[in-house]
Amino acid sequence: MAELEEGGLRRGLSVWQAVGISVALMAPSMAININPQGTAGLIGRATPLAFFLAAIAVLLIAYVFVRLCQYYRHAGSVYVFAGATLGPRAGAIAGLGLMGTYVFYALVTSSAAGIFGAAFLDDIGVWNHQPWWAGFVVGGIALALALVFTVLPTKNATTTLLTIEGLTVLLIVVIGAIVLIRMLAGNAPGDAHFTLDVFTVPQGTSTSNVFLGIIFGLLSFAGFEAAATLGEEAHHPRKDIPRAILGTAIFGGVYFTVMTAIEMMAFGADAEGVKKFIASPALMGDLGTTYIALWVGEVITLGACVSAFACCLACVVGASRLLFAISRDLGPGHPLGRTNSYGTPAAAAGVVTTLVLVIAIICAVFCGATPFDTFLWSGTIGTLILLVAYVLATIGCIKLVFIDKKLPVPTWQVVVPIAALLMLGYTIWRNVFPYPDSGPARFFPVVAFGWLLLVTIVMFAVPGLARRLSLGMTRIDQEPALEESH
Repeated sequence: MAELEEGGLRRGLSVWQAVGISVALMAPSMAININPQGTAGLIGRATPLAFFLAAIAVLLIAYVFVRLCQYYRHAGSVYVFAGATLGPRAGAIAGLGLMGTYVFYALVTSSAAGIFGAAFLDDIGVWNHQPWWAGFVVGGIALALALVFTVLPTKNATTTLLTIEGLTVLLIVVIGAIVLIRMLAGNAPGDAHFTLDVFTVPQGTSTSNVFLGIIFGLLSFAGFEAAATLGEEAHHPRKDIPRAILGTAIFGGVYFTVMTAIEMMAFGADAEGVKKFIASPALMGDLGTTYIALWVGEVITLGACVSAFACCLACVVGASRLLFAISRDLGPGHPLGRTNSYGTPAAAAGVVTTLVLVIAIICAVFCGATPFDTFLWSGTIGTLILLVAYVLATIGCIKLVFIDKKLPVPTWQVVVPIAALLMLGYTIWRNVFPYPDSGPARFFPVVAFGWLLLVTIVMFAVPGLARRLSLGMTRIDQEPALEESH
């Protein structure tokens, strides 16, 4: 039977189950169908090159999380990483910021599950002539199921995450392999063929657009660090969690680079092919239909729905553990700092899913949003918050490893987190400036940075709150990072 931690979380997760939550939150099967189109609109055929460069950037951030997880073992992730190194106020800003990201991403993915799920029901004739709110209904069911899975033992939930996402990714890889073989054999539709031009920048493309394309690629990896929230539940956290984070980052880099290259070559590396690439409603779905059979498109649609649900579940799991960790430090017996008989933070999970539901209702009722609108809006807001949390964690890593020297790491490696910091700062800048002056986009930075500003004001306006959090941070930093026994 798994060991129950003093704080209430149950230990017993393997490295593969930790990989499950990171892969599920990154949602590679959903992302590969949508995200490359944003990059293609900027740099055309060179989209795979942008994803390759984005993968290098993600590995820089992965280094930061690997080092921090080698020292700290805690459910709070960046809340602890920033709090124990930079102070409790920074920890609360980072932790509540990342929790906000996971909340918005839960809405993103439940919306995606609703969109793909409703489309699948229409394709197979179960629910035709759907009203505009059909996607919201299916998405609501996905959110409710995510709550149920979250309050069950985490071992079962993470195993489900890994299985669902693994099968979906496997299906996409198989389709990609078939498409590649047909191109190499010279019998691909539309005279598509294998070419390395997809890794070269078209003439006349500005350097600024190349970097913007890298940013879109970077956003596809968001969530790869989610395993850090399972630090109190893994068998060997200081070994397994870093392995899960680094392994997910490496997998994502290879997967996104290779599959995006296949997609771009299959649609065509010329101007007409890029135009079709950008207009596709589901990249791999269209390729499955064109290169294999009509029914494959329906399977990919279902797979995208399942992937979105798995990602939604990972978001609720991650957000609930962050809220649990912070609430537990606020004081003994805090209702949100308790676990149920399964050893999972059920109350915190309930608050998280309620918050997601409230945001969805506000968007739909007061802003007239469709499910695709909530997908787009929440994704942008959540990513802006996420980048700030990454910045705080990176600064904390530099202090922990290279200033306080809490880990035996060669000094020259400081160039890695510094490079990550420069990349993150530039990413935030290019996402905000030039500032959008019309449409819903003008509210995205306001909501994202407004949430972070609210947390900051509360932390400085209520000094007693920071003192209570600092007690937990002191205990955490006093724990020796001893080598764990097998």
